[in-house]
Amino acid sequence: MAKWSLGFIMENTPLKILESWIFRQLPEAGSDWFRGQLDLLAKDDSTKVFYIAFGMIPRKLGKDDLALSADDLAEANAARKGWNPSNWSIDTAARIVILINLSNSQNASFAERFKDLHRTADVGELLALYSGLPLYASPETLVEQTALGLRTNIKAEFEAIAHRNSFPSEQFDENPWNNMVLKSLFIGVMLEPILGLNERANPELARILRDYAHERWAAERFVSPELWRCIGPYAEGVYLDDFQRVVDEGIDTEKKAVALALKTAPASERKEALHAQLSEYDAVIDSGELNWTAIADEMLDNSLAITRKMNFEVELTR
Repeated sequence: MAKWSLGFIMENTPLKILESWIFRQLPEAGSDWFRGQLDLLAKDDSTKVFYIAFGMIPRKLGKDDLALSADDLAEANAARKGWNPSNWSIDTAARIVILINLSNSQNASFAERFKDLHRTADVGELLALYSGLPLYASPETLVEQTALGLRTNIKAEFEAIAHRNSFPSEQFDENPWNNMVLKSLFIGVMLEPILGLNERANPELARILRDYAHERWAAERFVSPELWRCIGPYAEGVYLDDFQRVVDEGIDTEKKAVALALKTAPASERKEALHAQLSEYDAVIDSGELNWTAIADEMLDNSLAITRKMNFEVELTR
């Protein structure tokens, strides 16, 4: 097991925190190999050396989950607001360490390397590339390529960008942000793990999602209860017509979602009338027991959504 000085561990940057987690978990052989690769890359971060180290990581370090406690996750968020590595594996974490170092290097254009890697990487490499986005230097140079990455039809890749990742909310303009939220619903990806969903709500997104909901209804297909969260702040007029439809025809989870969405809606007589119809949920909303995380959990528990580790597969049904 590698030994580190107190000064090393107390250097509370995401890079050093991530390194400390990796080295405390690795056996001696893996630790020695990874330290050797970091030392080598510090001297030579050429494309050839980088790709050899980056590609060998799963074989040398394995793919176990990164073992993190509640204190570790709190430390992560304190070091970088919104940083949540709870779903990372050891190989993803190690690859991100290499990528952070490369982004800080003056010897290579990280934006170009990011683009090249995006073009040639396998799924595991792409998960690392995207999961580390909030931690790289000069993130504004990666916006265009990351937005292109959302075109993928592989949910794990999409979710590496969209879920538990502060990069989209911090870096995307309105159009790519709205497209990401819409595609999440379209391909059956949960909205609750998207950071900044409340703060980035906007009238155009509400309009787009209403159109999407009506297309689903016209095809007699289920509309995710999470959708109403993005419409709530703009829920007037025709939006309240849709809320009324859910109140009249929806299942319990859908009604709970509308009750939550109404909390953010502009004041109006129609809002109050709808609220009165949903008053049974007031107590659990006011206590915090019913929130958007609870809606997502209820969807999973009641088979409205099916998910697995890292959300490799998500299916919405009714």
